[in-house]
Amino acid sequence: MKHTLQWSLLIILAFGSATVAAHKASDSFIYLDQSNPEATTLRMDLALRDVALVLPLDSNNDLQITGAEVRAARPEITGLVAGGVTLSSSQGLCALIGQQWGLSRHSDGAYAAASYGVQCPNGARPTGLDYDLLFDVDPLHRSLVQWTTAEGESLAVLGPDSNRLDLDAGQPSALTTFGTFLYEGIVHLLIGLDHILFLLVLILPATFIRQQQRKHSPSARTVPFAARLLELAGIVTAFTVAHTITLALAALDVVRLPIAWVEMVIALSIVVAALNVIWPILGNKTWKLAFGFGLIHGFGFANVLGDLTSGVSQTVTALAGFNIGVEVGQLGLLVIFFPLLYWLGRYRLYARAAVPATIMAVSCISLFWVVERAGTL
Repeated sequence: MKHTLQWSLLIILAFGSATVAAHKASDSFIYLDQSNPEATTLRMDLALRDVALVLPLDSNNDLQITGAEVRAARPEITGLVAGGVTLSSSQGLCALIGQQWGLSRHSDGAYAAASYGVQCPNGARPTGLDYDLLFDVDPLHRSLVQWTTAEGESLAVLGPDSNRLDLDAGQPSALTTFGTFLYEGIVHLLIGLDHILFLLVLILPATFIRQQQRKHSPSARTVPFAARLLELAGIVTAFTVAHTITLALAALDVVRLPIAWVEMVIALSIVVAALNVIWPILGNKTWKLAFGFGLIHGFGFANVLGDLTSGVSQTVTALAGFNIGVEVGQLGLLVIFFPLLYWLGRYRLYARAAVPATIMAVSCISLFWVVERAGTL
């Protein structure tokens, strides 16, 4: 028991400071419309929770942001946007002419929304869009761009290492869009602590043999590594197939669930999956567990794309790239961490202390998320 508590404390300290990473990634939305050759318009939606990182929106410090406080901060918010989004042309920098301002709502909450006309020197058309907003306070921040021209609609993602959209290069190809969202799928998986913890508890049963199994089968300890790894790849793939189904349904606006409920159920699914390792109340068919809870996790992944891709012609390409990226990220984590856990599984202390401690830590963190997210319902 002493070893279990020590392991628990170490794991909670390791993950406790990262609880924020379990929430939806920091995103903004840019809608750039160049379908009219005579005029370019831009709309920018920025989450109030992100604005609050750099601007004192909560003027009375009551931990609540009201509509009045947002309206009072309008000059600062529009200044923030104007300083972070730059359009340029062959003739020089373009000016953003404010047209409409207000609040919009995406699946994860309230956003400050501003629409602009774009005025370039000598009536030239914009040839480039540069984005440099919030990267200094959140390097994982991304801006999801929907770009409309006379040729159609396309999607792009702007981040710290790729913060420029070349408007002179024409619509990006389907392959480029696929590659962009493939990368974003990998990143989203790696920064999503809740999804990583869920994968961890799916992996654990394959890394140790229960005591009763050893009694009935002395050779159980020597299950081939390759067979275990192949079994886990199947479990991870079942999870991917499930979240692919619900991600597509949500992103294509066929089925939508409230993000607050989805996030709470995701956290609860981690608790249930963790406890199932010790007390298999849901059975030992881990792939079925992965598939069932993967359906819920898919709605969580959908919040990255659903607010942007609805009605966009490249939606299928983006969804495919993002899904495969998530799968690549999952398999990558499996290849990296499973050999280590499999090796540790040879030691009695691992099964008696490390695994129970991990289950305890994951359950505590996930229960904290359940309570935290229930407060936003």
